[in-house]
Amino acid sequence: MLHYDPRYRATMAHKPRFVPSRQRAALILAAITVVAPAHVLGEPVSVRHTEGVVHGFLALRTMDGTLLADGDLIQTARGEHVTARLVFRFKDGSIHNETAVFSQERVFRLISDHLVQKGPAFPQPIDMTIDAVKGDVVVRYSDDHGQQKTESEHLDLPSDLSNGLILALLKNVRADAAPHSLSFVAATPKPRLVKLAVAVGGRERFSTGSMARTAMHYILKVDLGGLSGVLAPLFGKQPPDSHVWILGGEAPAFVKSEQPLYIGGPVWRIELISPAWPRARAVKH
Repeated sequence: MLHYDPRYRATMAHKPRFVPSRQRAALILAAITVVAPAHVLGEPVSVRHTEGVVHGFLALRTMDGTLLADGDLIQTARGEHVTARLVFRFKDGSIHNETAVFSQERVFRLISDHLVQKGPAFPQPIDMTIDAVKGDVVVRYSDDHGQQKTESEHLDLPSDLSNGLILALLKNVRADAAPHSLSFVAATPKPRLVKLAVAVGGRERFSTGSMARTAMHYILKVDLGGLSGVLAPLFGKQPPDSHVWILGGEAPAFVKSEQPLYIGGPVWRIELISPAWPRARAVKH
């Protein structure tokens, strides 16, 4: 969701106060280093509905409905540990592949996360691994010249770290008692800990077949805190909000989301799809 795109800055080239790429990157990293707190507190989300075996079929589309990629959400559970894998295979050959391992004993806690983004859909190929137990984060990426780079950081990761399990967390929150924020490690490309402010957008109607249903709309905003005044002149705007719709009830379910998959990237829609069968031939009697 939040991964730095160096080509996004090209859209600001016509601005009179353009900052060269190397200077811009240095300013961003320096600003984050100066302003960001050394420790970010967080409260984990309580387990109200345990996660289990899931295989969901997904589509990734532009906001005008153009299909970009076919996706799978594959989840397995062993005891209190759950492995959730979200993969999108793009029509142009690009891949978004994220595997999160988390525990669900009273509260949700991330154990590890591995994200790979590569191909034409992603201006900056990236491979990020998070060891949430040790606090070690490694980002491998290609710079503007195609050179392979590695950034490693030891971070004081809070208990509400949400990489790879935002959908599970939102299925377990109560709309009238949603967390104020969730923690998230973003690749800028250097790994940085940020906050995602959580807001409730209210109930919205949708339908499946002829059945009317209602989903809760959640809004996640990247909270740059004291960085907003520094980063706004460099990027031109704040990262767009992410929107997630969750069906409530005794068995909450993901309905759809609208979000960027990397910083500077466009907002794309993720939604459930149904299997399509070839038309059956008429049976001769």
